[in-house]
Amino acid sequence: MFEMHPVLEVFPSEGFTLWPVAEFDDYGFLPLTGALVPAEVGAAVMRIAACNDVDPEGDGRPPRPGDPVGAFLHGLFTMDVLFAAGGLRVTDTATGVTVLPGCCSGLEDWRDGFGFVDGSAPFDLGHDPGPLVERCGDLIRLTADTEADDSPVIELPVAEWRRLLADVERDLADFLRLAAGWAGRHLPDHAAAVAAALARALSMPAPVVSSERPVVSPER
Repeated sequence: MFEMHPVLEVFPSEGFTLWPVAEFDDYGFLPLTGALVPAEVGAAVMRIAACNDVDPEGDGRPPRPGDPVGAFLHGLFTMDVLFAAGGLRVTDTATGVTVLPGCCSGLEDWRDGFGFVDGSAPFDLGHDPGPLVERCGDLIRLTADTEADDSPVIELPVAEWRRLLADVERDLADFLRLAAGWAGRHLPDHAAAVAAALARALSMPAPVVSSERPVVSPER
């Protein structure tokens, strides 16, 4: 059996205090699904915002706002092209082999996986290590590290690859719905903009952000 998950590159937050975030002891990958706890969602939002935290110097974007939260989110809201460090993690549960995204791989490119099997687009898994995905007839072959002579590999049918990409799309949709609700609670002044920017960073449709307040029944 094969599994594919959209994963975000994470590492220690180094004293981040703008909103609650999960702490990570070391570098790793956080799967983006609808099962994350609030602090993990906060960490994911923080990491995606940090990936795009670029000063607007001479690029035509407006200056950063004065408030700390708005200043940190400014790149996420204003960059033309957004980056979300990470990619697709593929596991063969029968053998235990896992292929991870490499450096400079981004989740914003995950849809290239569809074009790759149709022959209309390349699919880059990053580098360092050097993961590689190839189509070999009716099979997809993933190599964990092309720089290692004995690198583990995963081979799966093309039809299975397409099914796994559909699972990735479902996971990202679930995460974005969760993140929209999280933003409404933790970043109410920026909730709609955060939800839209996260969707853009993950190449997904924006989730609906409800502006309705919960109805409280009168006491009897």
